[in-house]
Amino acid sequence: MVSVRFNFRGVGASAGTYDDGRGEQDDLRTVIQWCRDQDANRSVWLAGFSFGAFIATAVAAQEAPDCLVNVAPPVRMFDFSGFSRPACPWYIVQGTEDEIVSFQAVKDWAAAITPPPEMIIMEGATHFFHGKLNTLRDSLLDALGPIAPGDTA
Repeated sequence: MVSVRFNFRGVGASAGTYDDGRGEQDDLRTVIQWCRDQDANRSVWLAGFSFGAFIATAVAAQEAPDCLVNVAPPVRMFDFSGFSRPACPWYIVQGTEDEIVSFQAVKDWAAAITPPPEMIIMEGATHFFHGKLNTLRDSLLDALGPIAPGDTA
């Protein structure tokens, strides 16, 4: 798999200023289109952490990715209620000790989606997964390996 990591507008050396999630959705759509222009046959997966999870979820139904991964989606900080469920496999990773994003709020939100996304619960993990990054990686590899294109070894 090829991955693209980018900064939203106003982050790091990128141009523009923060736009409360609206312009950042355009940023992601632009990156998705660029990826599809590079190779229309390659699958596109969206993965986002915290604010990035909000943005990925916001555009997923319209952009039809092959997979969506949310890590610590901030369901009480941003309005996740108006999104349509994407047709792709969808995984949510949430730490039980997240001090920024309520574990219970994420669990309740995910349970209300039909069909619900697959939850990967990280016992004892905080928002930034300090000391748990290897476990996070391994959990994602276990969950995503069977649907990943090509060899994931």
